[in-house]
Amino acid sequence: MAKESAQVQSVSDIFRVNPGSVDLAALDPAATPVGPRSKEEAAGEVAHIGEELDELQEALFAEGVGGGRRRVLLVLQGMDTSGKGGTIRHVLGLVNPHGVRVAAFGRPTPEERSHDFLWRIRRQVPPPGYLGVFDRSHYEDVLVARVDGLVPEDEWRRRYALINEFEADLVEQGVTLVKCFLHISPEKQRERLLARLEDPLKQWKYDPADLAARAKFSAYREAYRDALARCSEAAPWYAVPADRKWYRNWAVASLLLGALRDLAPRRPEPSYDPEVELARLRDADPLR
Repeated sequence: MAKESAQVQSVSDIFRVNPGSVDLAALDPAATPVGPRSKEEAAGEVAHIGEELDELQEALFAEGVGGGRRRVLLVLQGMDTSGKGGTIRHVLGLVNPHGVRVAAFGRPTPEERSHDFLWRIRRQVPPPGYLGVFDRSHYEDVLVARVDGLVPEDEWRRRYALINEFEADLVEQGVTLVKCFLHISPEKQRERLLARLEDPLKQWKYDPADLAARAKFSAYREAYRDALARCSEAAPWYAVPADRKWYRNWAVASLLLGALRDLAPRRPEPSYDPEVELARLRDADPLR
């Protein structure tokens, strides 16, 4: 157990982004600096992590039922094909879905555009006791909005401070943020886009607009660099290598496990005497 705890700590230390020196071009998207070295080894470790994740998530949910205010929010950001959906399927599939809330943020609706950019985000913050997941998030408004010129520069620059304030408020409300940037290479992105187009079962995932976004790969990387550097005040960012799906899943699962371990959620004490209730059921069961 000590070795496993040290490894989880290493994952947090290794992938945590230093806001003062964010150089995404220098980070290897195919790296495996700690943990499993093969798909098979990763599968075994993820299954083992899942057992503890499931137990801790149930305790967090029970804590919320008992009046606790704490919750966890996993934020997944990354370029197209980096694996946000796959990460949700493989990592969050390890726990009871009853205590999970997943929100995906696409192009804002007319109603959402009529409000400030954080309005739709606030509505999806998980309630106490829950494990929430954002597939894309409030960061789209300093990424897509910036790269595609959807708002003036002074507007998207102003949003960095608003995001920091928003996340500080979340922390104050008992939200533990686990922010993961799924770091994929342009070569691997091309490979995955080709796989989508060549497989009839995956063509539904492809959008012709994906190529337009791919043409702006460098601009997006620059936007991500600034977002990671300027929005780490309340909660750090983790840059997770995403070229290897199995390693990406293991890394995110490990980061999530570390966050839940740090919380150490506790199930509430029963408001009744278990021994009295056992006696009632054994000796005075009305159906006997």
